Amino acid sequence: MTESTNSTELVEYIVHSLVENPDEVQINTIPGTEETIIELRVAESDVGKVIGKNGSVARALRTLLSALGSRDEKTYSLEIID
Repeated sequence: MTESTNSTELVEYIVHSLVENPDEVQINTIPGTEETIIELRVAESDVGKVIGKNGSVARALRTLLSALGSRDEKTYSLEIID
C-alpha cells in the first residue's frame, strides 16, 4: 500500500465519521514530487463539521497528516473545497 493511499484512507475514515452525508464525501489525491495534495469535498451542509469551530477539526486533520508525512518522509496538504 502506498503512502498516499494511507493518507487518503485516514482522511476518508475520519471524515466519514464526522459528516451526516458520508455518501457525498469525495477525496482526490494529487501526488507531487515535493508535496501530495489531498482535496476534500463534502456536502454543503457538512462543511462546518469538517472545518470545526475556529478551524479546529481541519487543523487536527492537518496535524494527523503531518505526523503521517513525518513517518513516510512526505509532505501532505489538505484542501477543503466547498
